[in-house]
This record gives sequence, structure tokens and C-alpha cells, in this order.
Amino acid sequence: MDDIDDVGVFLGLDVGKAPITGTGCPRLARRSFDKQLPNSEPKLRAVFDKLKAKFGTVLVIVDQPASIGALPLTVARDAGCEVAYLPGLAMRRIADLYPGEAKTDAKDAAVIADAARTMPHTLRSLELTDEITAELTVLTGFDQDLAAEATRTSNRIRGLLAQFHPSLERVLGPRLDHPAVTWLLERYGSPASLRKAGRRKLVEVIRPRAPRMAQRLIDDVFDALDEQSVVVPGTGTLDLVIPSLARSLAAVHEQRQEALEAQIGQLLQAHPLSAVLTSIPGVAVRTAAVVLVTVGDGTCFPTAAHLASYAGLAPTTKSSETSIHGEHAPRGGNRQLKRTMFLSAFAALHDPASRIYYDHCRTRGKTHTQALLRLARQRINVLFAMLRDGTLYEPRTPRLA
Repeated sequence: MDDIDDVGVFLGLDVGKAPITGTGCPRLARRSFDKQLPNSEPKLRAVFDKLKAKFGTVLVIVDQPASIGALPLTVARDAGCEVAYLPGLAMRRIADLYPGEAKTDAKDAAVIADAARTMPHTLRSLELTDEITAELTVLTGFDQDLAAEATRTSNRIRGLLAQFHPSLERVLGPRLDHPAVTWLLERYGSPASLRKAGRRKLVEVIRPRAPRMAQRLIDDVFDALDEQSVVVPGTGTLDLVIPSLARSLAAVHEQRQEALEAQIGQLLQAHPLSAVLTSIPGVAVRTAAVVLVTVGDGTCFPTAAHLASYAGLAPTTKSSETSIHGEHAPRGGNRQLKRTMFLSAFAALHDPASRIYYDHCRTRGKTHTQALLRLARQRINVLFAMLRDGTLYEPRTPRLA
């Protein structure tokens, strides 16, 4: 937010499920508004209209633009107010500059309003969210919830197998994402059930679901079964627990792959930036959707360095006098975007240009993770330029420093 000269009052809102706490700071006066508001359209609209009539232009600032902050922002826009977003990390750092250790809704609202008035460079603009982006935000959030649930269920299955039959876990654990393995565990959840079914029968029932790996998988399963002759106490409970967990895992995978991915893909295809984002190697439907939700069209970032900082991929130097500890990836930034860029960098290693840059980092002594983080940072430059110019990806040999 650079142009705030015309703002008459800065209204900071600390939003929540309960009443919203609002603090208004006129440009040249003390607080003129400090009260709680119900999170409902009529009350919010009445306050916005009253402040507009008294001060003219009203800038509404929140620290949570999505989820519970969606209604206040929508009402503010509809009432003709300007809106902005103060990132949570910046707000917490600014709050440390104010006296007192208490953390209350009133203090947070006052910090938001005063920061907007005195430090406008800390604000981020909030463009009017179109219907596609709004729907993508909900779907990608739900998709990430399902991914977390799949991880939790997989870890639970692997933990049980490792407890009662470690050899079997080493065979089936890394393959739990394959539908044939979850199908197998739904019906034969314990070592005893697998042995009872027999090698030949299991190969036959698995082959339609995994033609190329059926024989190898079952051979590995029986080799693992032969490695352990004792029965650990409690193994009998696996016939009840493992099939139930496997069904849950299969349902989550099916929902993500068939339903959500198709819906996200349809929405993404209708967005004008879809072709730009998906032209980048390593960027598929889910990655493009996360980038679109977190970055938008990129216009709120002046440079690629600003975008890299927002993504938590801009290295920071730790030094004191003559002591320099080198550059490290910051712990802050948007974790969702950082993880997405890291995974897309890993997926892009098949791309010749990305591979050259990655190999160059490895030859300079960087670990695998460090090299991927540097590649992700390099790809931020490419992403920023493509969003700025609206151009598709053009493979180029990267500059090697």
C-alpha cells in the first residue's frame, strides 16, 4: 500500500468467531473508534458508513484476510472502503514495540491500525478476489487437510506393522500410496491372514490392480513373513485395526485423486493464468492452484526478491562484527508456498535447466535439501517474470555463479 495520502481513518480489525474488535486511527488525531462489533453484515456496514461520513476514505486492515476475515473484507469493499492486509509475522514483531506484555484483542486491533498509519510499507494490498480464486482457496485448503489425514493414517499403519512385524512394514510401508497395497490390507490385515490366503491366491487377486508389480510384491511379502517366526503379543488385533485404517486411507486417496483433483483442475483451467503456471516444469494442477491462491497475479510484489522473501526462500546472513555464519534459509515466510515451491523444484529435476542448476549446487558442496532450496529460489525469479509479463515458460540455461 503506497498511496495512503487520501485515507481519512485507519480501521484495524482483530477478527474472530466472537465479536470483532475494531480500532480507528485518524491520520492526525488520536483514536476515534475503539469497540467490539458483532461479526455480521448490518453492524459492520453501519460502522463503515459512519466512519466514511465522518472521515471520508476508510482503510480497513486485517491480519487474517481469509477464513474468519472474509466477511468483514467483503462488507468493507461493498461499502466503498479500501482494504489491506498486515501479515501476522509483521504484526507480532510490531506489537513487541508497544509497551505492556498483555495480548488482547483491543491491543491487536490498535497495533494493526497504528502500524497501517505509521508504517504503510508493512501492508499488503488485497485485490478483489474473483470467484475462481475464492473457490480454489477453499478446495486447496480441503485438499491439504486430506493430505494431512492420509499422512496420519499411513503413519499409524506403519507404526502398527513396525511394532508387530518390522519385516512386513519394510515391504508394505513405502508402498501404502499404491491402491493395490491398501486393497490388500483391507482384506488381509495381519501376517496370519496373509499366510492363510497363500502366495498364488494373493498374486491372482492383486494382478488386476497392479499388473507389473503383483508377483514381485507378493514374493517380497512372503519373504518378509518368513523372516519372523515368533508372534508378538497383540498381533491378533491387526485383523481388526489394519483393515479399518486401510479403508480410511483408500477413501482419502480416492477423494483427493478423483474428486478434488478434477474440480481443482476445472477451476484452474478457467483462470487466465492457468497456462502460464502449468507451463513451468514441475508445476501441475495442485501446485499451480496453491501458487495462484497464495501469490495471485504477483502484482503485489515489487520484485522477485520480495516474492522470495514472502515464500521464505530468501537466504539470510547471520553475522556479528567479523564473525559470519553464512547464509541460511529463513524460518519465516508463507509455509504453504515454501513447501509447494520446494516440492515443485524436486519434481522439476527432470528438466535439463533445473538439473544443471541442481548439479552445480551439489558440486559446490551443498546437500540435497540445500540444493533444492536454491533451485526453488531460482525458480521464484522465473515465476515472477512469467507472472509479470504473462508469458509461458521458455527453457534457458541458468546462470551459474
